[in-house]
Amino acid sequence: MPTPPASVDAYIQGFSTPVRERLEALRELIRSLAPDALEGMAYGMPSYKLHKKPLVYFAGFDHHVGFYALPSGHAQFEAALQPYKRGKGSVQFPHDMPLPLDLIADIVRFRIHENASRT
Repeated sequence: MPTPPASVDAYIQGFSTPVRERLEALRELIRSLAPDALEGMAYGMPSYKLHKKPLVYFAGFDHHVGFYALPSGHAQFEAALQPYKRGKGSVQFPHDMPLPLDLIADIVRFRIHENASRT
């Protein structure tokens, strides 16, 4: 079993250029909206914590980018996420479609507010 990457930089660098660009766009968006969030690796993927609580995660795959905003983040935006394959706390953004950065930003803002209200 391969050793998981030790940093977000190493994780992102492990992907081909098109996937890497999508992951970098997600990272930049999250960091711009939550500059105080602690960036790290959890569950083998980039993770962000704010107020000592999980904020969001993302991961790269062959055919999609996975985005994990915990069940509450996905439930809040259920209607907007309808076009995408979803799980209870996950959504898949296929590589053959543009990343919905405005929607992702709204979800991240919701999670920031949610975390702040639980401190």
